[in-house]
Amino acid sequence: MNIKDFEKTIQQLFGERLLEEDDEYGFTYTADKEIRKIGYATNLSMETVELAIAQGVDLIVTHHDAWDFIYGLREACTTKLAAHNISHFWIHAPLDFVGFGTCTSLMKRLEVDKINVYSTYSEADGELPGIAEFAVPVEFGRLTERMRSALNEPVRAWKNNDPPVKRIGVLTGAGHSTALIREAAERGCDTYITGEATLYTIQYAQFAGINLLVGSHTFTEIFGVASLAKKIVEMNPDVEITELEESHFELNH
Repeated sequence: MNIKDFEKTIQQLFGERLLEEDDEYGFTYTADKEIRKIGYATNLSMETVELAIAQGVDLIVTHHDAWDFIYGLREACTTKLAAHNISHFWIHAPLDFVGFGTCTSLMKRLEVDKINVYSTYSEADGELPGIAEFAVPVEFGRLTERMRSALNEPVRAWKNNDPPVKRIGVLTGAGHSTALIREAAERGCDTYITGEATLYTIQYAQFAGINLLVGSHTFTEIFGVASLAKKIVEMNPDVEITELEESHFELNH
């Protein structure tokens, strides 16, 4: 597979509607070589580039590009990618809102029985959480342990109501907005799950009486990147994939 083949695969997987905003995906660096091995991770970082080098990766696929406010990181990563002739492609919002994306993939790992609504984005409403249900309600403590096991890291948990968990709202990554929690509560969710939390997130969940589960930004979203990588291989069976396993740097303190 070459870069043009890869671009066609992305277009087929996401479609024109999700790829309308071209500032939400793209290449940080493209190398002039065949793509035989893809490494995937949530973040572009010096750590993931070093892992790609060690594992002989030709193309890194991530959810996040290097953030502008991590000053100098993109330049440092690009220099290292160029030195080792490794391409990098990132895809942010489209992966959050596609059917196999970040929220849906986490919900499946939590063993939901029915996905009612995918996470969505519109200019009128902004981001909206995905909604899913358990056929048999799950005790909050059991769901917490299920999420800890899936993410393989600590998960912060606030139990703010008594019944077992029936209906969850999920927005992975930076879904800490109180407006998102309000949306989940208004849609009948008893539990809200995300990858970041502030004082306001925690206080509003308590005030609204909705349970709150918070993992890390990185590891609430990795399952969506893994789903994308698997779909790329299904369409290009001559390509190998490997996870660039990031350290649990957000919740290890």
